[in-house]
Amino acid sequence: MDNTSARGSWGSRLGFIFAVAGSAVGLANIWRFPYLVGKHGGAAFILVYLLSLLLIGFPVFIAEILIGRSTQTNPSGAFEKLGRTKSWGWAGKLTVLTGFIVSSFYSAVAGWILGYFIEAVKGNLSSFNSVEAVSLHHSSLMQNPFWGLFFHFMFIFFCSSVLYLGVRDGIERWNKFLMPLLFIVLIALVIKGLTLVNAQEGLRFLFEPDWTLITPAVLLTALGQAFFTLSIGQGTIVTYGSYLSKKENIFKSCFPILLMDTFVSILAAMIIFMIAFSAGVEPDAGPALLFQTLPWVLSQIPGGYIMSILFFLIVVLAALTSEISAMEPTIAYLIDEKGWKRHGAVLVCGFGAFLLGIPSALSYSVLKDVSFFGLPFVDRIESLCGHLLIPAGGFFAIMLLSQRWGVSKAIDELELGSYEFFSRYPWIRSYFWFCFKYTAPILMIIVFVNSLMFLL
Repeated sequence: MDNTSARGSWGSRLGFIFAVAGSAVGLANIWRFPYLVGKHGGAAFILVYLLSLLLIGFPVFIAEILIGRSTQTNPSGAFEKLGRTKSWGWAGKLTVLTGFIVSSFYSAVAGWILGYFIEAVKGNLSSFNSVEAVSLHHSSLMQNPFWGLFFHFMFIFFCSSVLYLGVRDGIERWNKFLMPLLFIVLIALVIKGLTLVNAQEGLRFLFEPDWTLITPAVLLTALGQAFFTLSIGQGTIVTYGSYLSKKENIFKSCFPILLMDTFVSILAAMIIFMIAFSAGVEPDAGPALLFQTLPWVLSQIPGGYIMSILFFLIVVLAALTSEISAMEPTIAYLIDEKGWKRHGAVLVCGFGAFLLGIPSALSYSVLKDVSFFGLPFVDRIESLCGHLLIPAGGFFAIMLLSQRWGVSKAIDELELGSYEFFSRYPWIRSYFWFCFKYTAPILMIIVFVNSLMFLL
C-alpha cells in the first residue's frame, strides 16, 4: 500500500473544493466580514479586500497547497522535508499545534451557536418584547455551565464522527452535503431579506463606496481579513493539499474555493444588512450581533421564526466544516509521524480538543470572574491564536517557499499536471511568480508585525 492510500486522498476535484471551501467558510464570514464592511466604507472596503485577496490571501493559500502536495505528508514532515532542517520541522509542528488549539476554543464557541440554533427551533429567539429580555435570556444561557459543556461536547462529537470515517467517506462526503446546504440556506435568506422593509437601504449602505473611510489602518484590516479568511497558517491547507494527486490542476481546483469564500462573505453581509436595516439597527456589534442584536431584530420583523432557524443553521454549518478542518492536521500528524491508525488518532484528537476547550466553554459561567491577562479565557486564547500563532504559521509557510524551497521549484510544482493549461494562460505563472517573490512575503511580514503589535 503506498503512502497516499494509507493516509487517504480526495476522491474527486469537487470533493476537494467543497472540503477546502468548508474550511475557509467559517464564523468570521458570517459576522466579522459584515461588521468590517459596515465600519470601513461599504463597497470601498470590499474592493480593497478583494485586491488584498489577490496579493496575499490567495498566493499564501496556494503556497500551502503546494507545500502539502509536493511532500504528500503533514505540516511537520512537509516543512522539514522542504526546509531541509529540523528547525523547519518545528515550524510545521507549530502550525499543527495551532490547528489543535483553534479546534478547542472554536468548538466551545460553535457549541454556543449550536445551542442557539436549538433555541431558534424552540421559538425562543424570535419572540422578545424588549432588548433587556434578549440580554437576560443570553445571560441565563451563557451562565449555565452545563448548557455550554453539553453543546461543546455534542459539537466535538459530531465533528469527530465525520473525521472517524476518513478523508473520502468522512470529510469529503459530508462537505459535499454540508456546503451545498449552506449555499441553499444562504440564498433562501437573501430572497427573504429582499422582501423586508428598508432592505434596499441596507444594500445601498453595503454596496455604495465611501472612500473617505479608507485609511492606512483600514488597509491593514483588509490585509488581515484577506489572510485569515482562507484558513491559512494553522496546518489545514497544507494537510488538505497533501491529499491531492500530482495530476491535479491546482489552480482550477483552488480558484473556485476563493470565489465560494468571497461569495459567502458577501451574501452573509447582504443578509445581515437587510435584517438589521429592516429593524433600524446598525450591524456594528461584532460577535454580540449573533447572540444579542439579531434575536431582538428577528423578533421585530415578519417571518422572524423561520429566519432565526435558517440563520443559525448557516452559522452552525459554517462552524462544522471549519472545525473538521481544524482537527485534521493533528490527526494527519499522528498518522504520519507517530504511525497511529486513523481511528485512534481521531479519538485522541477529539477527546483532547474537548478537554482543552472546557475552560473556553466555561468562560462566561464558572470562570466568568477569572481574567487571563485582562480577558476571559476564550477571548485570550482566541487572541493568542489570531494575533500570534496563525500569522506565524502563514509567515513561515511563505518564507519556506520563497527562501528555502525556491520560487522556481514551487512554480514547477504548480504546473505539474496542468502544463497545457499554463501554456494557454502564461500570465497565471507570472502572477504567482511575482506574488511568491515579492507581494506575499512583504505583505505577510506586515500582517505578522501588525498582529504582534495588536497583541502587545
